[in-house]
Amino acid sequence: MENLRSLFSPRHMLVLSVALNVSLVLKIIRQRKNIREKVSRVSMEKPKDAQIAEESQIEASSNQNMHPTLSPLNVNGGDADDRRNVINLDHGDPTMYERYWQEMGDKTTVVIPGWQFTSYFSDAGNLCWFLEPELAKEIVRLHKVVGNAITEGRHIVVGTGSSQLFLAALYAFTDDASEPFSVVSAAPYYSSYPAATDCLKSGLYKWGGDARNFTKTGPYIELVTSPNNPDGFVRKSVVNRRGGILVHDLAYYWPQYTPITSAADYELMLFTVSKSTGHAGMRIGWALVKDPLIAKKMVKYIELSTIGVSKDSQLRAAKVLKVVSDSCGIAARPRENFFTYCHLLMAERWKLLREAVKQSGIFSLPEFEPGFCNFFQCLFEPLPAFAWLKCEGVIEDCESFLKSHNIWTRSGRHFGVSPSYVRVSMLDRDRTFGFFVKRLSQIHL
Repeated sequence: MENLRSLFSPRHMLVLSVALNVSLVLKIIRQRKNIREKVSRVSMEKPKDAQIAEESQIEASSNQNMHPTLSPLNVNGGDADDRRNVINLDHGDPTMYERYWQEMGDKTTVVIPGWQFTSYFSDAGNLCWFLEPELAKEIVRLHKVVGNAITEGRHIVVGTGSSQLFLAALYAFTDDASEPFSVVSAAPYYSSYPAATDCLKSGLYKWGGDARNFTKTGPYIELVTSPNNPDGFVRKSVVNRRGGILVHDLAYYWPQYTPITSAADYELMLFTVSKSTGHAGMRIGWALVKDPLIAKKMVKYIELSTIGVSKDSQLRAAKVLKVVSDSCGIAARPRENFFTYCHLLMAERWKLLREAVKQSGIFSLPEFEPGFCNFFQCLFEPLPAFAWLKCEGVIEDCESFLKSHNIWTRSGRHFGVSPSYVRVSMLDRDRTFGFFVKRLSQIHL
């Protein structure tokens, strides 16, 4: 018994374990070597034409991975839709963009040392003292690459998303007002405008409703969202009275959504990374402001409310914008071009949605006039980030009707119009969107 215990001592067991592992590793190496030799012989024997064909198939497969066909079957991976799962397309969460950025690997990786960004200040001599110079540089560059906005003679004000910049603009225009400004926008307007305007019950401004029905005298601010959220149409101001101020929300004026017909040239323009690159979680937006006094007041509002904007987020946003601009270079492969990739994806999604609406027969969608895009140098119809879906016939409450089929959307009531309309996000993940178009196509009265 004593001999048996010594045989299975920890030392002997360790030696035995090492020997077994080494034997297993050597066996695996020999097997892989044999496989490589067989593959090499097959390749040497394979005709040249067959090798070329195989290489072409590999390249085609790679291209397909970058621009896969978004048929509902492919999107869903063959899973059956039992209609019990909730499809939530109420929010505009841009998770559609995840796949592109996954393909880009570590190109947008940012490493921030622990000692960096200990100061409140980014550039004390700049009007917007908390704006990181690198982000300012990449914002200007991206607008020049895309051609969607004029940056010369403008001040850049960075904010925690365009939502904060919207409130900063209201404050800047009204801080010395003798009476409250009416804030209006043409219906259907962005659903957050009324609540955001009135949340603080400010004595400087208040929500005034649909710009088309605005008849009140006195100062006003008109919000012009173009392309519009929720219906996707290009917008112009509608009130056009003396004493009015215009704020242009251009969050969706990017070539994956709409033709870039000219460089926007307005007094105050709002943009955001959430809808341009899909990085909603960064909470970074920017305003291009012509009047330095208005820009200073906007900076003051952000200083009072949040004492600036996260430098970490700004640095990451700058890196992302740089990668987007770089991808648009002449030497870049088309399948890596950010806007080409996203435009093809949006085009395929809109095609699938229109087919689903046609199959169902109880819904309708807006029709858009094509426009010539200076960025892509071609003619195409707008491909909005949201679908403005209408329930036809006897269905009066489209949101409730779709909810009965476990599809969540946002009612037209929130946008100042009839509840027969709903807003549907086009920016969710492939799987969710695939389930949505499949289920929608099967809804009949």
